[in-house]
Amino acid sequence: MADGGVPMGALAVRALRARLRGRRARRAVGYGAVAALTAGLLVGAEPAPTPAEALTPPLTMTAEDLPTWQTNGIVYALAEADGVVYAGGTFSTIRPPGAEAGTQETAVANFVALDAATGAPVEDCDLSFTVGSGTATIRSLAVSPDRSTLYVGGTFGSVNGAGASSVAAFDLPSCTRVPFPVAANGIVRAIAASGERVYLGGDFTQLSGQPRSRFGAVTTAGAVVAGWRADADEIGKAVALTPDGQNVLLGGDFFEVNGANSHALAVVSAATGANVRTYPEGFIETNSTVQSIATDGTSFYTGNEGTGGGVFDGRIALSLDTFQQRWRDTCLGATQSVTVHGGVLYSGHHAHDCASMGEFPNQERYHLFAQAVTGTAKLGWFPNTNDGLGEALGPRVLLPVTDHPDDERDFLWVGGGFTTVNGVGQWGLTRFATAPDTGTPSTPETHVASPAAGRVDVSWRASLDLDDSLLTYRVYRDNGSTPVHTVEGSSLPWVRPQLTWTDPAVAAGETHSYRVTATDGAGNVSALSAPVSVTVASGGQAYANAVLADDPLLYWRFDEAANNYASDASGNGASGVHRGGPERGAVPAAVPGVGAASVGYDGTDAYTYSDARLPGMQRFTMETWFRTTTTRGGKLMGLGNLILQDSGNRDPNLYMLNNGQLTFGIINGANRTLTTPRRYNDGQWHHVAASVGSSGMRLYVDGQQVNSNILFTTARSVSGYLRTGGDSLANWANRPTSDYFAGQLDETAVYPAQLSASRVQAHYAAASVPADSVTQLGAVADTYVNGAAPSANHGTHQQLAVRGTPAYESYLAFDLPSAPAGQVLKAASLRVRVSGDAAAGSLDDFTVLPVDGSWGETTTTWTTRPALGTTALGTLSAPDALNGTYTVPLQLSTVRAALGGQFDVAVTGAGGDSLWLGSREASATASRPQLLLTFGAP
Repeated sequence: MADGGVPMGALAVRALRARLRGRRARRAVGYGAVAALTAGLLVGAEPAPTPAEALTPPLTMTAEDLPTWQTNGIVYALAEADGVVYAGGTFSTIRPPGAEAGTQETAVANFVALDAATGAPVEDCDLSFTVGSGTATIRSLAVSPDRSTLYVGGTFGSVNGAGASSVAAFDLPSCTRVPFPVAANGIVRAIAASGERVYLGGDFTQLSGQPRSRFGAVTTAGAVVAGWRADADEIGKAVALTPDGQNVLLGGDFFEVNGANSHALAVVSAATGANVRTYPEGFIETNSTVQSIATDGTSFYTGNEGTGGGVFDGRIALSLDTFQQRWRDTCLGATQSVTVHGGVLYSGHHAHDCASMGEFPNQERYHLFAQAVTGTAKLGWFPNTNDGLGEALGPRVLLPVTDHPDDERDFLWVGGGFTTVNGVGQWGLTRFATAPDTGTPSTPETHVASPAAGRVDVSWRASLDLDDSLLTYRVYRDNGSTPVHTVEGSSLPWVRPQLTWTDPAVAAGETHSYRVTATDGAGNVSALSAPVSVTVASGGQAYANAVLADDPLLYWRFDEAANNYASDASGNGASGVHRGGPERGAVPAAVPGVGAASVGYDGTDAYTYSDARLPGMQRFTMETWFRTTTTRGGKLMGLGNLILQDSGNRDPNLYMLNNGQLTFGIINGANRTLTTPRRYNDGQWHHVAASVGSSGMRLYVDGQQVNSNILFTTARSVSGYLRTGGDSLANWANRPTSDYFAGQLDETAVYPAQLSASRVQAHYAAASVPADSVTQLGAVADTYVNGAAPSANHGTHQQLAVRGTPAYESYLAFDLPSAPAGQVLKAASLRVRVSGDAAAGSLDDFTVLPVDGSWGETTTTWTTRPALGTTALGTLSAPDALNGTYTVPLQLSTVRAALGGQFDVAVTGAGGDSLWLGSREASATASRPQLLLTFGAP
């Protein structure tokens, strides 16, 4: 037995006490007046549902923060025993969840004990830590392995009025002080306890008058262990025992341990303090420290904080067998705490830049992360706090609770200086659990296009869920209740890739609408996306075909009418994100076509960035259409290293000068630029392409080369995010007044090769090829007749009825235009919408017939109904979805013959299942019948 070991008799007594404590329930009441303050607020423990396999493995915790009592200051330390969480820090009051600062407060002195499952204070643990001068603070808490003793360290001179010197011990669960006559002459920042010893770390240089520099060991009776020395030259901040109890892991600010070069991290013997493994300066950067250490069965993990440039702020995993590094996460953002639960490393920090890990560039801060202990990739767990109080570091300490006597769930407690959690006010403390997962994924942003004859592509930006990265998406057509497509997709906040589905069941001329939902593993379903509609093309699109023939890396057509999603038509899923509120669906478009639109930028802060980082390209082509009258210039497109701020690295660039000239720039040893002789801020659409490759630098406008330089055949290879509409142009020639472009952009593409002059010319020429257009016509008259009421007229009714037995028929009239000059009718379809009435849908098929006889909306009855033709124009198949929209392709020759005049059709049925459709009198425009005519080149 090592020095300070506990006799077997004492161990037996402790074991008996533990059994007697059992799994006793603790009432969720608090200190003195707490019960009165919270009358009506606390109704008992939260339910403890059976955990479901809901989260994306290996994630263990949901992202929904649970109601937890708050502090009015910073929580630095947490510990737990028998379902009670002990929290310490610098705070003087606690208050219920939801209470505003300064209200419903109960006085405490830097310490509180709370039920892990309810988040409310428990009775019988009222400890007050104070100091004669300065600010008393609890910096460290630890519980003995048998859960019978709580050790407390920090800066304090008394506990409940009795003297103490920055460290003390207490019996559990009674919270009565036990003899532990240790006196530290400085802050005690870290504690780790075995059954025989207690290891301390901090600012001290003496323990009970004996020299111990920053680290020391004492017995459980409070005697300094003779001969145990692990002296460091600077502050100790973290202490942890290896699971086998043989070694102690030390972290802090130090550069030497026991005289050996070891910066911020060291492994020493638990028996003697002698160095077992040192980590010379350079393993952890000079300006970085170890703030926290956690262990599991095979590894230990460090949380690191740096100050200044070139620091290490992330996490390291090291093997317990060899003490060698397994992996290193170099995200920037001052990691304060790490802990392990179920094979997942959870961390608290203010991470703001993980570009070095191939994740996200510098942006708003993330304060909590989860990653598998096997690697650096972030899991889909993103609850968040703010920076909060003091040094504005957010979370300071994390603690898993895995064995609560009254709740089968596991919990993750978080303490720190934050004042919000998930955007809602919550100070100092919060907690998460393994169940239930109630968070709903964000609503998908959806786009639909018909890029070729008889083809419809539905695309959407992946949704975001705070604790599920793998979501299931369901696509619904024409307001149907049954999905027509289901697929899984993964996403993280900084990578929300595009998903695309091609509808195999469409025909030219039909019009269809689509909506998408996202569902997480627990079955939480997002709202339906806003419906997006398209008329199926009857021919190809010359311009898009020309672009796609050259294999673009990215192709943004900017046809979306709303939201912040810019779909990618290249087939590579390289979608974009709008920021700053650019105008969506701006017209006219640069290239005409069905549903064609563009994006409009304000020249102030609106721009679009690619969702994913594009690879470095030494040879490439950038292409777009632009339209502007600005005299302040601005960036049209280029790559940058940031997405939410102006980029520090930005090249290549294509931008406009104040006078309307265009400049294309790359970096090849220095900034190399080409500028157009002419000005193009004339309010007209212009096509621009800029390239670098074996032919040198080339700049084209409206299909013609306007400048070149054969000396530079490559650009520097630097990956980045495509930015359109604006980014910093610092240090570029003739920098305009505005870095942000005021005007419209359209049909933006990037190619991983230099396009030839003939291909650039072909793209420009293709924009002039006549494109299909769709004319939407509302009915000029409609009514239905009822065989059971032969004299009744229903011309003013908001619905149309159709059934075979007993008989109903509906009639509709449309005034058709003549075909535009040089074009022909290529497709025609009737679009109708089933009403929302409970019996409106039908499983029968219905026939569209031409009306041969005369009729009138306000005069026609069953008795006077018109004669109908016998040749069917189309079939409406089983329109069973309430509020569903259906399109019926019509026989083209009959519609063509009616162009320039009135076109009358009837909808009839043979079965007994009635159908109710919206009429032209329906209050909602979308419910009214329409005729859709597609005109195009012969």
